[in-house]
Amino acid sequence: MAATSLVSAFLAVFLYKFFETPREVVIRETVPARYTNYNDDPLDAIRPRTFLSSAPTDFTAAATAVTPAVVNIRTYQEGSSFDFWQNGTYGSSSGSGVIISADGFIVTNNHVIEDGGEIEVTLADQREFSAEIIGTDPSTDLALIRIKGKKLPFLDFGNSDSVMIGEWVLAVGNPFDLSSTVTAGIVSAKGRSIEILEGQDRIESFIQTDAAVNPGNSGGALVNTNGELVGINTAIITRSGRYEGYSFAVPANLVRKVIKDLRDYGTVQRGVLGVFIDKVTNELAEDLNLPAVEGVYIERVTPGSGADDAGLQKDDVIIGINGVRTETLPEMQELVGRYRPGNSVTLEYIRKGKVYTADVILKGKNNSTAVVTAKEGEVLRDLGFELRNLTREEKRRLKTNGVKVISIYRGSKMERTNMDPGFVITHIDNTAIGNVEEFIAKLEHVGGKVMLEGVYENYPGEYYYAFRME
Repeated sequence: MAATSLVSAFLAVFLYKFFETPREVVIRETVPARYTNYNDDPLDAIRPRTFLSSAPTDFTAAATAVTPAVVNIRTYQEGSSFDFWQNGTYGSSSGSGVIISADGFIVTNNHVIEDGGEIEVTLADQREFSAEIIGTDPSTDLALIRIKGKKLPFLDFGNSDSVMIGEWVLAVGNPFDLSSTVTAGIVSAKGRSIEILEGQDRIESFIQTDAAVNPGNSGGALVNTNGELVGINTAIITRSGRYEGYSFAVPANLVRKVIKDLRDYGTVQRGVLGVFIDKVTNELAEDLNLPAVEGVYIERVTPGSGADDAGLQKDDVIIGINGVRTETLPEMQELVGRYRPGNSVTLEYIRKGKVYTADVILKGKNNSTAVVTAKEGEVLRDLGFELRNLTREEKRRLKTNGVKVISIYRGSKMERTNMDPGFVITHIDNTAIGNVEEFIAKLEHVGGKVMLEGVYENYPGEYYYAFRME
């Protein structure tokens, strides 16, 4: 009986294999990633995504790789109180930073180092270095500093565009001076603006996470589970002063561009479209016959700007830049913020219900495609205003050359002269000025009292403003 059952079993297996349709088994192997436009400069490369972050949720490899490259930054401000022995009082603050190159470049937040005199950096292995400031950008709250080190551990930049809502991320920093602290969370939202930065050219398009971030984490790393830098932790929303479930990071793709500019030029080369923009509301979407309540509405186009040259108009709605959707205003600001004056971008926009494209040559705030040097930017910041070249149409109307004041900083030298935005500077100390470059060059050779002469377009006569160069 047992023999009969055994023979029957073997026969059944044989017949099944004989008549079964062969199945194709496909084994997928990961192809080694190739970098787009990769060279020896890590700030030039944007990594393609080569991993799935949701599985497994084991963060040990990423944490081990990241923590050596995250540093503690302490700034010291010397006080004005001294005793007989010349002992002074000092104030200090601390934050975090991320080493991005083996030769000591470190990215952090501007607010971590902006009030500092001496800057001290402590590595994860407890080595200490003094740091110098290479450049700062308050409009994105980023700063680049450097220490004198060799063969330092550093982080690779990831592609923040590929970060997905719901994806696991790690926040690494030094909260409350607790070095090399790692917390985990998920990406809660992207393109988030929380209105914490100042200035007309501020860019807020934060990655929002629920990874625990506390005082001292500012300037630290937000990384994916592959150990790649996808953001710089910058802010929290809190009523208590401590973490309450919301933290925000500057996206790595924007960080890469800003830091590269600070390293190469000492100041950010910010390209602008030359449009005044606003968000799209439900009412506006209905009035303009839009397919969805998304995009960026153009309220006004600056004459002579790149947008004006490309034919953009009031009531156009921008829905994409270089093939990337711009559903919200912060998303568009972040995308434009990655380019320099002179770069060309392709805009996709809706006009009267139809979709069009236009190639726009970005210009700087001075309405020029020329690169701005750190010295030029510093001179204008010290004086406290922003300038741009006159457009051809403005020169025709005013019948003069010159530069136009587009904004004046509160508490600055220019504000104390009672100058108003819109003033057109035609002369410095009786010398005619044709553009911003000539204005900067003239200031380099003057000292003491300086007289600015010019006009306002809608007011008759000439106006004069005086200040002192220190």
